[in-house]
Amino acid sequence: MFDLKGKTAIITGGGSGIGKAAAQLFAKQGAQVYIIDLDSVAAADTVEAITKQGGNANFYSCDISNQQQVHQVIDGMGKVDILVNNAGIAHIGKADTTSEADFDKVYRVNVKGAYNCLHAVLPLMVKQKGGVILNVSSVAALVGITDRFAYSMSKGAIQAMTFSIARDYIEHHIRCNCICPARVNTPFVENFVSKNYPGQEKEMFEKLSKSQPIGRMGTVEEIAVLILYLCSDEASFITGCDYPIDGGFIKLNN
Repeated sequence: MFDLKGKTAIITGGGSGIGKAAAQLFAKQGAQVYIIDLDSVAAADTVEAITKQGGNANFYSCDISNQQQVHQVIDGMGKVDILVNNAGIAHIGKADTTSEADFDKVYRVNVKGAYNCLHAVLPLMVKQKGGVILNVSSVAALVGITDRFAYSMSKGAIQAMTFSIARDYIEHHIRCNCICPARVNTPFVENFVSKNYPGQEKEMFEKLSKSQPIGRMGTVEEIAVLILYLCSDEASFITGCDYPIDGGFIKLNN
């Protein structure tokens, strides 16, 4: 089950966190993995880890907010079976405390970045008469979270794009779904906490962990397994869906 032999997969933000775990798991299942990440050092480390385990992977240093760069990377691939739109950035702030520059930055990376990858990949998938797209959204797209205005906006857009792509390309045998993780223990979260709560890292980490009824953050491996399933042939009847993976955050918080 979940065999990806002969398939080509692009994973954005594959240098660390959820993207790295997904890249390693996809390669383990036989996929040719292409990592797109602005951090070339982290991406190279992921590729090295994969090749040491006998997998096949390459990376491209690319700013996904730049459509020309994205097309330069993807157009030459010729065949793309799977796209995982995972790359993203966070931000703290309410509507009236979020600067225009910060709002634009979150939009460029989280929303336009995903769109640019879709813009490049979809013609290839249409031509080959099939493909799978998995967008990484967030519980912030589904419930109100304090001080996450721009981030929630961007993840809500990811969810809406998922439904639109699923509807528009179903006749081309292209499936599109998204997942909505709650807090996951990643370098992304660690950097976020240290940047925004200096001197309170331990307390904030515990607070964020306990905000999920299950009592802890998720692991990147747990998220990667769901991504693998939704991108595999075993999920061939699933499209246009959003999947919370949240330790009970949405339904069990009273």
